[in-house]
Amino acid sequence: MQERTWLENSIKDVKSLEFELEDTITLIELGEAESDSAAIAEGELALKELKVRAAKAELESLLSGEADANDCFLEIHAGAGGTESQDWAQILSRMYIRWAEGRGYKVEYLEESPGDEAGLKSLTLKILGRNSYGWLKTESGVHRLVRISPYDAASRRHTSFSSVWVYPVIDETIEVMIEDKDLRVDTYRASGAGGQHVNKTDSAIRITHLPTGIVVQCQNDRSQHRNRAEAMSMLRARLYEAELKKREEQLQADHDAKTDIGWGHQIRSYVLQPYQMVKDLRTEVETSNTQAVLDGDLDLFMEAALALRVEGSANGDLGS
Repeated sequence: MQERTWLENSIKDVKSLEFELEDTITLIELGEAESDSAAIAEGELALKELKVRAAKAELESLLSGEADANDCFLEIHAGAGGTESQDWAQILSRMYIRWAEGRGYKVEYLEESPGDEAGLKSLTLKILGRNSYGWLKTESGVHRLVRISPYDAASRRHTSFSSVWVYPVIDETIEVMIEDKDLRVDTYRASGAGGQHVNKTDSAIRITHLPTGIVVQCQNDRSQHRNRAEAMSMLRARLYEAELKKREEQLQADHDAKTDIGWGHQIRSYVLQPYQMVKDLRTEVETSNTQAVLDGDLDLFMEAALALRVEGSANGDLGS
């Protein structure tokens, strides 16, 4: 039913664009016939707005991957570098939360490990909303920050790294084989940075899938049973995402390296000093408005990365 409603709304949006385009063209033609410059200007402005809406609708239509419409999990892990990298991980978490909330998505905290002095060692979020995985999947990879560290008494410039991993939430109808003998389950005391989203109890769960080395954690509930169920859901999703990625990598064997967004690959650079620039290393898209990006204005980068993946597939660059 949800899929049908979405399809009906999408068709309605396209028809609305068509009707508005016809009305706008008529307005401009009447303005030209009557030498009404105000009407012409109004019509031209409306055409520009329609073009932007049509481009966004086209991009949404490209989110047609097997799991693109799904909710997703988003993990952030601080790299080496202590407090500076841990602070960068927290800045990234704020950036993605603001992006998600700006799109009307719901954000749930599943796991949060505070840094030694500030920031975060790791964070796991669940982002709920149609196409959240489709949009965020292009964010997986290593994010690099260059700035004058507020934690350095000598005010030296530091380079820090944090990793982002995005994988889809999958429903119970998708079968993922997991055997008990392949799991190691550990319990520990939740140790978040405080706030309503962290419960400081002994109910936190960590599950390690021994054959793949995948580790998932959950501590958002006071119930160990519910945390285990959520962690198992995360593990199923990670294994499913790994299978999707395996299929995609087979298709992308000959693809240009700059479109590779696999784990461990640096995808974006954020320079705050000596100049200000955020640059995507896959698409070459860049902006000097670093504050807007860190406040969650990521659509420019996501759209370009998504379009590049789809364009590569359409052009046969993904191997055949």
